[in-house]
Parts: sequence; C-alpha cells; structure tokens
Amino acid sequence: MEYEVTANRKRPRNLDGLVGQEFVVASLRNSLQSGRIAHAFLFAGPRGVGKTSAARILARALNCPTGPTPEPCEDYDGSEEIARGSAIDVIEIDGASNTSVNDIRQIKDEVLFAPTTSRYKIYIIDEVHMLSNSAFNALLKTIEEPPPY
Repeated sequence: MEYEVTANRKRPRNLDGLVGQEFVVASLRNSLQSGRIAHAFLFAGPRGVGKTSAARILARALNCPTGPTPEPCEDYDGSEEIARGSAIDVIEIDGASNTSVNDIRQIKDEVLFAPTTSRYKIYIIDEVHMLSNSAFNALLKTIEEPPPY
C-alpha cells in the first residue's frame, strides 16, 4: 500500500465534506446548478478551514465530462489527478514560494494555452497573499480579463 499523508487522505472529496463551510458550499452549489460560474473565486480564511479542498472540489466539479455539476464526478480519468493536485490543466501554485513578478509573468504566458485534457484550465494559487505588490499587479489583468476558452 502506498503511503499517503493523512491530511491528503482525509481531505474532503465533495461539497458535503466541507465541514463548517455551509455558506461556501451553498454558494458553490448554487453557482454550479445555475450554470452561472464566475471566472475567479477567492477562498479566504485561517489555516485548515478547507480553502484548497474547496478549490480542488470546484475544479473536479467543473471538469466533469458531462459538464459542470454540484457533485464532482469520480469516474473520469482526471478526477483523481485533480484530487491529488497533479492534473495537467489544474495548476496549483505556492504563492509563498513564487512571489516575484517573473513567476507571475510565466503564469500569464501559460494561461494563453487552452486546456489539453480537461474542460477548464484552473489555477489554484495557495498563499496568494504572499505575492509581492508588483506580482499582484501583473496578475490583475489576467484575473480581470481571462482568456475566452
């Protein structure tokens, strides 16, 4: 049996697993059910409340082969990769380690390419508050005007 960190093994895999986040769950569920999905989401809060988990669940729900759904599909190829944080089109970036404007410029260049294996290309920037002011400014245009795909 392969070793897996407890935090990853116990990480919620669907919206119902986000304990204590009823408002977030209701907002995401309503957005997915109505088909009115924002091009950017900001999950904020103290450590351990489920920000990254919510982002991964949303990524799985959006990339379901049958279309966006409030209950993430489990049975498609990319589902497990997204849950593990290793999917090609769901890019997780550590904002604490990649704080410079050059790091953000690289992201801006990559954003121009359409998703290869998923319905949506999603960037999860963990610890985004650690970015420098110039990095925030470089990222702002991409967030305000995302690519058309």
